[in-house]
Amino acid sequence: MSHGPRSGLAAVSSALLAMSRHLEVRDVLKTIVASARELLDAQYAALGVPDDHGGFAQFVVDGVSDEQWKAIGPLPRQHGILAAMLHEATPERLADVREDPRFEGWPSAHPDLVDFLGLPIRDGDEVMGALFLANKNCPKPTGGCGFTADDEELLGILAQHAAIALTNARLYERSRELTIAEERSRLAHELHDAVSQKLFSLRLTAQAAATLVDRDPARAKGELQQVAALAAEAADELRAAVVELRPAALDEDGLVATLRTQVQVLDRAHTARVTFAGHGVKALPAAQEEALLRVAQEALHNALRHAAADHVDVTLLRRGTGAVLRVTDDGRGFDPRTVRRAGRHLGLVSMRDRANGVGGTLTVESAPGKGTTIEMEVPGG
Repeated sequence: MSHGPRSGLAAVSSALLAMSRHLEVRDVLKTIVASARELLDAQYAALGVPDDHGGFAQFVVDGVSDEQWKAIGPLPRQHGILAAMLHEATPERLADVREDPRFEGWPSAHPDLVDFLGLPIRDGDEVMGALFLANKNCPKPTGGCGFTADDEELLGILAQHAAIALTNARLYERSRELTIAEERSRLAHELHDAVSQKLFSLRLTAQAAATLVDRDPARAKGELQQVAALAAEAADELRAAVVELRPAALDEDGLVATLRTQVQVLDRAHTARVTFAGHGVKALPAAQEEALLRVAQEALHNALRHAAADHVDVTLLRRGTGAVLRVTDDGRGFDPRTVRRAGRHLGLVSMRDRANGVGGTLTVESAPGKGTTIEMEVPGG
């Protein structure tokens, strides 16, 4: 049977492999929708994951530009054909969705949908979502639907594998949530032990300095210097612990907004000028976004705490389907050849590990007195 420009077993295999390649739920959803639209040669495709309140927890589209999607407005509710697929769990193949008695219209900015094919995504008795396509790119029979029975069968196969991929992604995310909860508990104990001890020592040292101020100013000065050192150590331990937690803002706001916010905070907190610019970067797989954020945080820490920089510029650029992060400072710089042997304290090893872990590359350009540029590039998802 023929299914447009990418027909045959190779196309089906490619779609199924693409779905199984991702572990994050949002990446799996996007891949399912894009694979379905390409495989069946449709103009539009969408997948809705229902919530428990008559709406959709997630709704992913393919074939609609970002500008169109913003103009359409809020996510649809569970009504009409969508509700039928979710509640009755039956396929729908229509010559003109607008003529179906269940059709309830759509927003003015919504594209016109004509022929329509939709199937529920099921895991046993649970309906996990609704997958549908519209406007088949082919000549339509008079009064008939462009989507055929063969298309429906093929989409059914895709929906079955989509259920498996979604189930695996959900299990992965739940296991990761448990791991994060365990890690937070471990960090809480470490923070309590390590930082509490530091603060206790700091308090005793400050008290000693207070008693020495009048009768032995020189010793009091030494005690105050020790107070400053203990405070710095406590701050470093806090930073090391907190940086290991994936910030909720990354999931909620995305990489560009999260980086911009963190740079603004650092700019206010330090005497150095810290700036951020982001250009045309689209959402990346979650693992890549987290790796880029961690490298940016480490590079910023180096520039502000070790390099004595006056200016630090952070740039995030789109390159092909991927992205490039660049952190440049005008600090004291260093010789990368010598730091390769003793660079772990600057985080260079961990930064390279993070880049390699998501299929990216990391380059470091620096020289004594010439500042430092750290650049990380990751491919698209």
